[in-house]
Amino acid sequence: MHIKEVCLEGFKSYATRTVVPGFDPYFNAITGLNGSGKSNILDSICFVLGITNLQQVRAANLQELVYKQGQAGITKATVSIVFDNSDRNRSPLGYEDCQEITVTRQIVVGGRNKYLINGHLAQPSRVQTLFHSVQLNVNNPHFLIMQGRITKVLNMKPPEILSMLEEAAGTRMYETKKEAALKTLEKKQSKVDEIDKLLDQEILPALEKLRKERVHYMQWANGNTELDRLRRFCIAYEYVQAEKIRDNAVSVVGQIKANISELDGNTERMQVEIQEMETKISTLTAEKEAKLGGEVKTLSEKVDSLSRDLVKETSVLSNQKESLRAEKKAAEKIVRSIEDIKRSIGEGDAAVKKAEDGAADLKKRVEDLSKNLKESEKEYQGVLAGKSSGDEDKCLEDQLRDAKAAVGNAETELKQLETKISHSEKEFKEKKEQLISKRDEAVAVENELNVRRKDVDNVKVALESLAYEEGRMETLQKDRLAELELVQKFKDEVRDLSAVLANVQFTYRDPVKNFDKSKVKGVVAKLIKVKDSSTTTALEVAAGRKLYNVVVDTENTGKQLLQNGNLQRRVTIIPLNKIQSHAVPKRIQDAAGRMVGEENAKLALSLVGYDEDVKAAMAYVFGSTFVCSGIDVAKEVAFNRDIRTPSVTLEGDIFDPSGLLTGGSRKDGGRLLKQLHELAEAESMLCIHQKRLSEIEEKIAQLLPLQKKFMHLKSQLELKEYDLSLFQGRAEQNEHHKLGELVKKIEKELNEAKLEAKEKRLLYKNCVSTVSSLEKSIKEHGKQRETRLKDLDKKIKTLKDQMQSASKDLKGHENERERLIMEKEAVIQEHASLENQLVSLQTQINSLTAEVDNLTSKVSSIKKEYDQAQSELNLSRSKMKECDAEISAIVKEQQKLQHKISDAIVERKKLENEIKRMEMEQKDCSLKVDKLLERHSWIAAEKQLFGKSGTDYDFSSRDPHKSREELEKLQAEQSGLEKRVNKKVMAMFEKAEDEYNDLLSKKNIIEFLRWS
Repeated sequence: MHIKEVCLEGFKSYATRTVVPGFDPYFNAITGLNGSGKSNILDSICFVLGITNLQQVRAANLQELVYKQGQAGITKATVSIVFDNSDRNRSPLGYEDCQEITVTRQIVVGGRNKYLINGHLAQPSRVQTLFHSVQLNVNNPHFLIMQGRITKVLNMKPPEILSMLEEAAGTRMYETKKEAALKTLEKKQSKVDEIDKLLDQEILPALEKLRKERVHYMQWANGNTELDRLRRFCIAYEYVQAEKIRDNAVSVVGQIKANISELDGNTERMQVEIQEMETKISTLTAEKEAKLGGEVKTLSEKVDSLSRDLVKETSVLSNQKESLRAEKKAAEKIVRSIEDIKRSIGEGDAAVKKAEDGAADLKKRVEDLSKNLKESEKEYQGVLAGKSSGDEDKCLEDQLRDAKAAVGNAETELKQLETKISHSEKEFKEKKEQLISKRDEAVAVENELNVRRKDVDNVKVALESLAYEEGRMETLQKDRLAELELVQKFKDEVRDLSAVLANVQFTYRDPVKNFDKSKVKGVVAKLIKVKDSSTTTALEVAAGRKLYNVVVDTENTGKQLLQNGNLQRRVTIIPLNKIQSHAVPKRIQDAAGRMVGEENAKLALSLVGYDEDVKAAMAYVFGSTFVCSGIDVAKEVAFNRDIRTPSVTLEGDIFDPSGLLTGGSRKDGGRLLKQLHELAEAESMLCIHQKRLSEIEEKIAQLLPLQKKFMHLKSQLELKEYDLSLFQGRAEQNEHHKLGELVKKIEKELNEAKLEAKEKRLLYKNCVSTVSSLEKSIKEHGKQRETRLKDLDKKIKTLKDQMQSASKDLKGHENERERLIMEKEAVIQEHASLENQLVSLQTQINSLTAEVDNLTSKVSSIKKEYDQAQSELNLSRSKMKECDAEISAIVKEQQKLQHKISDAIVERKKLENEIKRMEMEQKDCSLKVDKLLERHSWIAAEKQLFGKSGTDYDFSSRDPHKSREELEKLQAEQSGLEKRVNKKVMAMFEKAEDEYNDLLSKKNIIEFLRWS
């Protein structure tokens, strides 16, 4: 391997790119004048070979190697050496296949230093290895033998000569690498020894100590957990017992009070009965003494009074019936009058219309007379001006001159037309004879043309009989593309929203074969529909994590899903047959409505829509919380003694009866339910457009065969029409067709010329007649002028008189019309008045009818009372004999009631004492419950689980008294452990364990690098 060329750019004195070629493989010398840059070429070669002693290249630092140290606008120096590598036996390792090797080194002022081998970046160590493998070590002290050092080389000692020979043979590179590797091994071993010492003396003892402390801490932490569970269990049992006693006391006190009320009622009733019996005895005694004379007298007077009332009311009833008949007759009379007025209105309308028609005729006549008058006055002025009539613009002499000129023009044009006609007749005769001689050729062409036309007509008939409308397929394709875009748009929207709502998606595998998927209702958040969007934040806060719960039909379905459903995340399952909602009672809802208004506090359950089959789950999630319009309302609902129910404001602030308040900023509040609503709408629109797309594609599939047939027939029609047009073009180019067209043209021109000649003759005659008439009129005009003027003046006066008379008649008709309209309006007003009277009479008739009905019922009632009083009078007389027996029976009954009253008074005193005892017990239990709720806020959230089987508060499966003993024992043990335990041991152990693992990892890496 030897140098072929050197390329310098920006290196020392070589500012521009300079290439030095033509190097000899064995010996090279560089000659030139002083300052021409001979030494710089050798410096550039040493620069590429990687010299480290810059004094050898006469520089203090690398920046000085750049042209003028970068102050002349050149900021980098680049040197490339091209080596000839054609001799593979002496080529560097790994470069045997390269004919040339280009090594480039570049430095940038204030920047980095980089090497390139064959245009690819390379590390300096790789470049040095390349040069060392071919015995090129520029940093060897004997690599460059400068001027004045030859004597020193000749005087070298044997070790120095051996070193130079090793360098020349290429073995020195491996000795250097060996020394470097031994130093590295020594360093790595010292590092391993240091790590072992640190592990044995510091890390492992501390780790063992922390491990023991962690065991004590875990024992203490587990004890705390068990202690908390036992404490909660005992408190829950105490709370349930106190609440049970309180509630039972309320019901028992209520029952006792009801018993007392019943005793008081019975006592009062018996006292009333005793008093009634006393009164009855006195009454019976008085009756007996008076032999019922007073009652009989009273009944007799009552019968007489009722008889008089009956006669009086009967008379009043007859009078009212008579008045009712009179009012009905009056109403019938008014109805007849209204009908007569309606007929009068119709007659008045006819009269008005007749008057309007007559006025229209007169108005037209006045207009005609006015028009005739204007024409007569115009004609009068024309005669005065020397015209034959008033409509003419010129006088008679001018008209005569114009008529003579018209006669001359008509005569000239007539002669020209006669000449043209004779020429055309001659030409027509010649061309027609030529056309007859070409008839056979024309018949053959015409037959061929008819055949082709028939083919075109047959294709048209087939095309028209096809049940396909042109452009229908293109319209459907356009609609299909539009629907595809909409479907894709809604799919993207559904996919984006589904990705955002990934937590709401519930995916599972069928736990058993032929699993009924209808048993899994879905996630709560997807089963509801928010009725008012302003409540989304409050509903999200009220439901909390329950929005992500999964609703199933039974606990068996939930168990199957948990065991075999291959669920991807932890879920809470709500079985509809087991869940207990603990919804807010109707009584508390009514109390909240009365206190703050129904519109200010609504149950969260009432603000969402859902299917009836998931009602239990919805009541469990939303049934125990009020949604309030503001903070004050929520505060009142949560802390009022009669309500004490958790409440949430529209902004998401929570007020708990236990005193817990939660609120503050809620980023994207209510966004989940809004996004679910948007997802439902997007899915609905997607289904609609997918259905439309399938309908369109079905129509396209149905029309596709018809369209293909239509396009085939259409292409055939276009081909046949094109063939027909080509044949028609050829037919029109033959001589017979041209002669026929020419004959038709000549014949048409001849007929037009004859017709025009006929018109010109008629015009010529008319013009001659006009000239004669005008000459005669001019002669007679002087004689008749005065007579015509007098006639016209007389006619104008007559027309003026007629017009004045017609205007007067028109005015009379107008007045008559206005009079009829006024009469019609008066009749309409009278009709309205009668209608009002009829309504008033109808009201009065209804009132009288009601009075008659009332009087009839009253008479019936009086008659009934009269009959009853008469029967009572008869009965009273029969009772006189039974009086003595009845009095003795009443006295015995009175004594029995008196004994019962005494017993009831004794029983009442016993019940009152029981109430006092129960109220004291209820008060104590209520205070206990309130104190427990105040001290333990978790009771309000978990009290619905107290006593439930399968929970931590199952009082039936665990003896509360034994749990209390275990609690006291565990508390004593925990108090002793708490003094000895290190509460920071978990963090300290994890930190120490991480340090230990880190050191082991470093040790393993070092040992691996040491032996690799």
